[in-house]
Amino acid sequence: MNNKKKTIRSAAAILLAGCMLCGAFGCVKNDVPKAADRAILHEEEFGGVYVDLTIEAFNQLGFAYGDAVDVTFSNGYSLSGIPYYNGYYTLTGDPLVVAYPGYPYIKVCINNGDDLYTLAGLKETDTATITRSERGAFSDIQDARDIHYRDERERFPSDAVFANFRSVQVGNLKENTLYRAASPCDNQHNRAPYVDALCKEVGIRCVVNLADTEEKIENYITAADFNSPHFLSLYNGGDVLLLTLNMNYSSEDFRAKVANGLIAMTEHEGPYLVHCTEGKDRTGFVCMLLEMLCGASYDEIVSDYMITYANYYGISKETDAKRYDVIVESVFLPMLNSVIGDGAVDPGTADLSVYAERFLQNAGMTEAQIAALKAALTE
Repeated sequence: MNNKKKTIRSAAAILLAGCMLCGAFGCVKNDVPKAADRAILHEEEFGGVYVDLTIEAFNQLGFAYGDAVDVTFSNGYSLSGIPYYNGYYTLTGDPLVVAYPGYPYIKVCINNGDDLYTLAGLKETDTATITRSERGAFSDIQDARDIHYRDERERFPSDAVFANFRSVQVGNLKENTLYRAASPCDNQHNRAPYVDALCKEVGIRCVVNLADTEEKIENYITAADFNSPHFLSLYNGGDVLLLTLNMNYSSEDFRAKVANGLIAMTEHEGPYLVHCTEGKDRTGFVCMLLEMLCGASYDEIVSDYMITYANYYGISKETDAKRYDVIVESVFLPMLNSVIGDGAVDPGTADLSVYAERFLQNAGMTEAQIAALKAALTE
């Protein structure tokens, strides 16, 4: 009898522990992972909702990159069958759950779109429940886009490749006038001093910083690993322009910030450096727009854009044609089409400068300001 009581008590203890675990982290029932009633936090910089689970804890529940999941918020707003990725692999405007390397928690958001927190009418007293709806439904895209780079200089063939630093030489752009790179001030990827040295070498006189606020830059400057004296001299001289872009390039706010930044750029002398954090997405958009404006062809713009993926990941048409094509189709083309705005246009044959000028006019630039921008950049 005593043994039977002990067995019952042990079973009850296990059940109680299991219930507590489910309440704290989520649970797996019938092999269906679920994170229930988790607290949320507004992620304001890029827009979206952090869910109070670390990436590691979320994956330990049984979720895997490439799964389809359902997300339900306590206010009734829900998303069904959306992908769970470790990067922003959805098309522009599509929702996802993302476990981006370096994020403190998993995040529910709209890729390059509206702020989900605002769109869903959420409050920070609301909660989120995430349930897997289909295992591996998006694994093909996850596998194709799951690419990572390293932050050790010795793994790269040159300082310029490591810094993703290059002169943009397409269309009618003047030689050694427009450059793009990773950040010369944010050293989270160990690249800032290399970018800064290259900027000094080519004589950069104006930096168009797409990513940072003054507060962030002041934090970089006071950090123990800050070693970017050329950038600092430009910053102190008022030659660093801060645009603080997110990646919602279809929004009026994004377009207005781009237009205002380019107007300010014409009030400074070149050579110019355009950068964000990695010199990839926001930099890719702004450089694409300037290349279009200055008469570059579709093939030239795609080639320049994809140099970044060769620099960071070794992906080129020759080395990894499948991934190359996926990136062009799912990352580059949505950006281009947001400027063209007409699905019937063949970008391979169209005069892309027409669409760049229209984009800038709609964003608030006058014809005279656009002409001044072209004069600063072209022969």
